[in-house]
Amino acid sequence: MVEGTAYSYSKEKEFTGGEDRRYIELNLGPQHPSTHGVYRGVVKLSGETIVDIDSVIGYLHRNHEKIYETMLYPQIVPMTDRFDYLSALTNEMLYVMTVEKALGIEVPERAEYLRVLFCEFQRIMSHEFYFGFFFNDIGALSPFFYVFKDRELSFDLMDRVSGARLFYNYFRIGGLRNDVPDGWLEDLKKFLDHLEGDSLPMFEELMLGNAIFHARTKGVGVLPPDVAIAYGVSGPVLRASGVKWDVRKSDPYSVYDKFDFDVPVGTTGDTYERCIMRFQEIKESIRICRQVMDRLPDGPVMGKVPKGIMKLPKGDYYQRIDSPRGEVGCYIVSDGAQNPYRFKWRSPAFVNLQVLPHLCKGAKLADLIAILASLDPVFGEVDK
Repeated sequence: MVEGTAYSYSKEKEFTGGEDRRYIELNLGPQHPSTHGVYRGVVKLSGETIVDIDSVIGYLHRNHEKIYETMLYPQIVPMTDRFDYLSALTNEMLYVMTVEKALGIEVPERAEYLRVLFCEFQRIMSHEFYFGFFFNDIGALSPFFYVFKDRELSFDLMDRVSGARLFYNYFRIGGLRNDVPDGWLEDLKKFLDHLEGDSLPMFEELMLGNAIFHARTKGVGVLPPDVAIAYGVSGPVLRASGVKWDVRKSDPYSVYDKFDFDVPVGTTGDTYERCIMRFQEIKESIRICRQVMDRLPDGPVMGKVPKGIMKLPKGDYYQRIDSPRGEVGCYIVSDGAQNPYRFKWRSPAFVNLQVLPHLCKGAKLADLIAILASLDPVFGEVDK
């Protein structure tokens, strides 16, 4: 197949028999308007039926992990925002927790509560954005604009706290950069009231109750639980297949064990269930946010950290948390210097993308974008 062509014809043995059969290789991307991020998929078709698909990634590769090996530990915090840029605070949370574990730093209780609050607020923002993109991908334009209206409100809230709308650089090794401003928590409550009272009921009726949505998603891209586990899939994609695994519950971190919330689990593992999981997770995140605000203790938001240049003791350090896209992990190898000897980031979006060929085989070409969108990939995290 020649690079840059939309498709090519080739000959290959029929996959169910012995006779020769013509098939088509279709180049989807890397700048197709329907794809998420800079993604290229080489799709092998038999008529309208997908025989196989090869994901070609790397168009957004920025050499993150190697660059971190040349940076001081505090300098890495704002860089982590650029992994999963729809869930920047989750990335910051994971990294600072890894360093704090290595140094034995105790984080003030108020900072821990606020960290949970912001991570769940970030999950709400990410999942809501997901619905806008997903429905746009299957041909519904209106939901995209409704979602962006709420996104602007959430961006305004984050701007008041951190001074940024997307890349926040708000968490610090040992706590938070600053406390929330006066009146901010009350405005967050109003935003959550708006979500529960207006946005979510509208989404449920306009989108999730739509007959076309059901026809495009039910029974499409089914992921059995054994296959999901074998591939290391996590997050809503895994839970939609009936596997009840959420690091917040299964291996609690921070102060998540102090809050009451459920882990939504599906049964069918299809594209429909993967959408429903995220809708239910928004409700649970709102539930957690309200509990945090009701129980938020007083006190400082920054703990004691080593003075001077920060150096981690020699050794290997690993931490994992649950992000909107699944289980994300940070692995640091230290030789005692002021920068990591080796840095590795486990990207759930990258891992989840590996099941795409399994989900697509036998499906129609028209279903491909819906299946890809149901994985909710962020290619800044896939490529790093």
